[in-house]
Amino acid sequence: MDLRGIGTIVTGGSKGLGAALGSALAARGARVVLVAREPGPLEETVKRIRVSGGEAHGLAEDMGDKTAIHRIAGAATALAGPIDLLVHNASTLGPVPLRLLLDTDCEDFERTLAVNVVGPFRLTKALAGPMVLRGRGVVVHVSSDAATSAYPRWGSYGVSKAALDHLNRAWAAELDGTGVRFVSVDPGEMNTRMHADAVPEADPATLADPSQVAERIVSLLQHDERVPSGARVEAASFEAEP
Repeated sequence: MDLRGIGTIVTGGSKGLGAALGSALAARGARVVLVAREPGPLEETVKRIRVSGGEAHGLAEDMGDKTAIHRIAGAATALAGPIDLLVHNASTLGPVPLRLLLDTDCEDFERTLAVNVVGPFRLTKALAGPMVLRGRGVVVHVSSDAATSAYPRWGSYGVSKAALDHLNRAWAAELDGTGVRFVSVDPGEMNTRMHADAVPEADPATLADPSQVAERIVSLLQHDERVPSGARVEAASFEAEP
């Protein structure tokens, strides 16, 4: 995938892996639109990318809000041109400290699914049709090992990521042969605020740097022919490239 000039959306783009992906993609010439709920950190990330010579724009929107989806799709297209790369990185853990499912409020479970699954479905639905008409496009779903392994207190998050992985496979099956491709990427454990919220006792030195993970994901995108559409891969299996 040639990233130069490509219209790109990265959700959850103000911090952590999303911000690192925005920087890495912009450094390779992508026209990046970052989406996040908090305007302050979002503006800081956009400014940092621009100072480095990249093109970046920010949209302060909530992926869990159904009314925000068409605003995101429309504004991003106006800012960056046709969107041919969509990275679903926005996620919520739900309330922290993490709770057992028996102690999880139904409303909190619904909110986790709204942000982690339904929001990505809606935004892909808004953008995949135009991708099909152009005969090209890549949609990345950022997954987790919690999608494949059941950890106590990670129930809501794990269920949402398992559903996201299957959504990835379903999209790939239905749009096979159209030129639009889908991939789920497990980034591994990273030194982010989300991980610190979930596992405050973890030693940051044992966790991956989001910027290094972002470089591996970008390497995957630059050589996406190595990955079948609908596949689930681990970022650690790809080597970062200049």
